[in-house]
Amino acid sequence: MPATPIAHYAAELQRHLRSLLGHEQIVTQAYGRHLLIKRLDDEEPTVVARLTELGGNRFSAAFRSHTGRWEALPGTGSLDEMSEVVVTLLQPYLQPDDY
Repeated sequence: MPATPIAHYAAELQRHLRSLLGHEQIVTQAYGRHLLIKRLDDEEPTVVARLTELGGNRFSAAFRSHTGRWEALPGTGSLDEMSEVVVTLLQPYLQPDDY
């Protein structure tokens, strides 16, 4: 059975983020119409951000604040464009603890 489009996007996003960040301590997970971006820590993965599918290969981005609320990041764009936005704005939060 072929992967669902959102699951395919999750794998593509993970490859792109790892390439941009230069490390393998990032995993992604399809969750409804969202793509969760997690940093791998010693204990369990920490959700840092998410992309939300808007349709037509367009996504919006948000980060999880210290209160647990989702805060929107600026703009919408393709998967590649929004992964670059996430890395640019949230790079310190996407680095492994020992980085």
